[in-house]
Amino acid sequence: MGLRVYTGGTFDLFHAGHLNLLKRCREIAGVKGQVIVSLNTDQFIEKYKGKKPLISYEDRKAILESCRYVDSVMENYGGEDSKESIILAQLIDVVAIGSDWARKDYYKQMNFTQDWLDEQGISLIYIPYTKGISSTSIKQKL
Repeated sequence: MGLRVYTGGTFDLFHAGHLNLLKRCREIAGVKGQVIVSLNTDQFIEKYKGKKPLISYEDRKAILESCRYVDSVMENYGGEDSKESIILAQLIDVVAIGSDWARKDYYKQMNFTQDWLDEQGISLIYIPYTKGISSTSIKQKL
């Protein structure tokens, strides 16, 4: 039996870095596991980043759902619901994020603590960030 791996993000201007993250999530989950992506809504992105994504939520969701490394996509609207309840409801084994979050306060962003993850038996894994490519750098080139 595989693992249930949770990752999330905006996934605007889908690129090789996104693909590398999702591929690694699939490797962690295993063939019989599941990769669940929490996709930020347009409204959440505008509130959090101060700007709208270039690609709409519906289109970003369609792209992720067509990726062979992704089993399901759920909406992250950034509401008051605790990420703890969402993660518990999905029976998550592993939370996987890009290593670019290692210097940011991911725990605050997600509204949980390492102690809580430990109590639930959930691992937090940092996946190496793909250097040299990002949605921001693509937008700057355009």
